[in-house]
Amino acid sequence: MQVCDLYENLKDDVQRYARSIAKHAYEADDLVQDAFMKAIKEPNLAALPLHKQKAWFFRVVKNRMIDISRREKRLVSWEDDLDIAELPVSSRNIEMTEWLARLPQSQSNIVFKRFWLGMSSQEIGEQLGMPAATVRYKLQTAIKKLRKLWEEDMK
Repeated sequence: MQVCDLYENLKDDVQRYARSIAKHAYEADDLVQDAFMKAIKEPNLAALPLHKQKAWFFRVVKNRMIDISRREKRLVSWEDDLDIAELPVSSRNIEMTEWLARLPQSQSNIVFKRFWLGMSSQEIGEQLGMPAATVRYKLQTAIKKLRKLWEEDMK
């Protein structure tokens, strides 16, 4: 059984489940796509019984949704701390550019790729040749430094 067979057999169930836990339909579509992309990399998945395949997909969709929720919470928390929304857009961009310039180049690069280009930690890691966990660690370190810079500027 190939991934295309898995898709035909399970897409409706996986889609329904994703829509039940996602906030928006487009988010559910992304969850389903991510799950089937991950299935491509799992050679033993096709050999499992149907009920175990379905459970595997549901677990992948649920875990991906948890990852997205965590990332959104961190992003919202970071944006709330900085009160960037109160600045005019051009001023915001200038100020953020100045803060990024005060970070080490490697951290500035990761922040830029994550928040301006919208890349995932996995994509950034692949591009920079490091594990996604290292990217997330460096991103969190950079955000802490940005908070400190912001606090210093607000004094």
